[in-house]
Amino acid sequence: MRNTLLIGLLGLATLQLSGCAPIVVGGVGAGALMADDRRTPTTYLMDEEIEITATARLFNAKLDGVHANYTSFNRRVLITGEASTEAGRAKVEETAKGVVNVREIINEIAIASPSSLVGRSNDGYITAKVKTRLFEDKRFNANHIKVVTERGIVYLMGLVKRAEGDAAAEVAAGTGGVLKVVKVFEYID
Repeated sequence: MRNTLLIGLLGLATLQLSGCAPIVVGGVGAGALMADDRRTPTTYLMDEEIEITATARLFNAKLDGVHANYTSFNRRVLITGEASTEAGRAKVEETAKGVVNVREIINEIAIASPSSLVGRSNDGYITAKVKTRLFEDKRFNANHIKVVTERGIVYLMGLVKRAEGDAAAEVAAGTGGVLKVVKVFEYID
């Protein structure tokens, strides 16, 4: 019921936007991705809701010396970024624990000063390169793998077979600029 309401509200919001063609096309693209996903459509939408809710809660907490990202896959939340103190790191995790439908948290927040815009841009570039290489590899379906990069460390999430996860990690590790690969997969075999 809640997810149906969420979908309905998103549909209404789309109608209210001017220039909605890109959004409708994006919605169709998201639907195609959902159809190719190993998660159920409900879990896919829960993951989106978890990310949005955790990010909003962090924004409202107004923590100094913190840069954090929440990535949810199959209701498991990967937290990446930096916190200048252990207390800040704990607060970022606490924020995610209070979100409905979260079943596990993997806290990879580093105790460090928040990364710079240049560093974050570089991480985005690395993520794009890894995703491109994953799509080129035919040993697995790249749509089953979510890629997150922080400080040159690539985190791989998804519901995969062990051989698929190992192959994806190999591809990611061979990508320029990648310092380390961390597998955060759930295995289905």
